[in-house]
Amino acid sequence: MTVRPSLPGRLVASALLCSLALAACGGGSSSDSDSGSDSGSKGAAGVDLSGVKVTFGSKEFTEQLVLGQIGVQALKAAGATVTDRTNLTGTSVVRTALTSGEIDAYYEYTGTGWITILKKTDPVPGAEPQFTAVRDADKANGITWFARAEANNTFAIAANPDAAKELNVSTLSDYARVAKEQPDKATLCSSAEFINRNDGLPGVEKAYGFTLDPKKVIQLEPALVYTQVGKRNPCSFAVVFATDGAIKGNDLVVLKDDKSFFPPYNISVTMRTPVYQANAAKFDKLFDTIDKQLTDAKMTELNAKVDVDGEDAADVAKQFLDDAGITS
Repeated sequence: MTVRPSLPGRLVASALLCSLALAACGGGSSSDSDSGSDSGSKGAAGVDLSGVKVTFGSKEFTEQLVLGQIGVQALKAAGATVTDRTNLTGTSVVRTALTSGEIDAYYEYTGTGWITILKKTDPVPGAEPQFTAVRDADKANGITWFARAEANNTFAIAANPDAAKELNVSTLSDYARVAKEQPDKATLCSSAEFINRNDGLPGVEKAYGFTLDPKKVIQLEPALVYTQVGKRNPCSFAVVFATDGAIKGNDLVVLKDDKSFFPPYNISVTMRTPVYQANAAKFDKLFDTIDKQLTDAKMTELNAKVDVDGEDAADVAKQFLDDAGITS
């Protein structure tokens, strides 16, 4: 399941050193050696970055590993010399690596940047306004946000496919109707976090005008939420992350947030401003070409290839870039 972890402050420094060391913490897919562009052809997406050095990172969960490899491989294919520092543990660690210059770039989420990193209390409604707000605010920290993708890994409520058909549910307004008219059929599986946070269940209930019986909310470990709603036991609906591969793996139906309640968590590239400015037009062209392909459906598909089909994140990234015509 996709998570956006933040390590406690006293662990950040040691975790950063551990993550960036020569595999000292074991088992990661990251590499500290420079890797050139010999594995791809120069000029990916019509961009030539020969002579440019970039260190690209990522967090440690599936979606981030895929995105990290997309960034690494695309830059290499464009001729850059790339150091792979993917698979860092948590938002705090990878962000500290970025601001300290240990890495030059990684994919981040607009909502995470605004709420978790910049400590803004209220999200900005709308994908583009939220992106603009976090981009403008982070300039003061020497970080440039660019190439926002459609893919939005925000909270969502999903339905068991049989329940969706039986109850004629496709939107959160439909779910609110079921919760009010047929409360016994509105059973909701959720991790603990969502149940109490303002941008979680209490906020959804307020926005859509319903209140669930607490007995109809079943708290489960995150990994079990997807499988149990897939079995429709003990719930017909579940709280998910919108681009998680387990959605596809369990044939779940993501309900449309028709009142746009959930904050946007669109995928965007974050890069140290001096690195970005040195080749801004080229980075824009390369990553805009990539991120136009990263829709919710495509990101879910890529995640499922790893989590459901057991493929390697690097192989999934390579196939995506090939299929998108960015590399060959």
